[in-house]
Amino acid sequence: MRTTTNPRDLTHPSREDIRLEGVLHALSDPLRLRVVHTLAGSPEQLSCSHFDLPVTKSTSTHHFRVLRESGVIHQAYRGTSKMNDLRRDDLDDLFPGLLDSVLVAVSRHSPTPPGRTGGAPPAPPAVY
Repeated sequence: MRTTTNPRDLTHPSREDIRLEGVLHALSDPLRLRVVHTLAGSPEQLSCSHFDLPVTKSTSTHHFRVLRESGVIHQAYRGTSKMNDLRRDDLDDLFPGLLDSVLVAVSRHSPTPPGRTGGAPPAPPAVY
């Protein structure tokens, strides 16, 4: 017997299917790190439009999909918005300390100025 699912239901890995290499890949991009850092600091779910990412909508969608399919975030439709929530409990149970270490490193290395996406700081001005 085939069951139908709501076409607006998004696919998420179960806790048992979350793999370290997928999580590390998802966390390897500065924009995705920015999303995770913001979600970690929020007491509530945030819509995709909350994030002011300096990329096209399709690229933004790709980044959220990578985070969702790796098990880092949970997404659900609320009306016409996709709401995002960090899967902290799952990540902490599977990889104790990983998320906290990543978040500390992000905080330490990026008071990111507007318009920048993280990564290496800008080069100092040349001295002549």
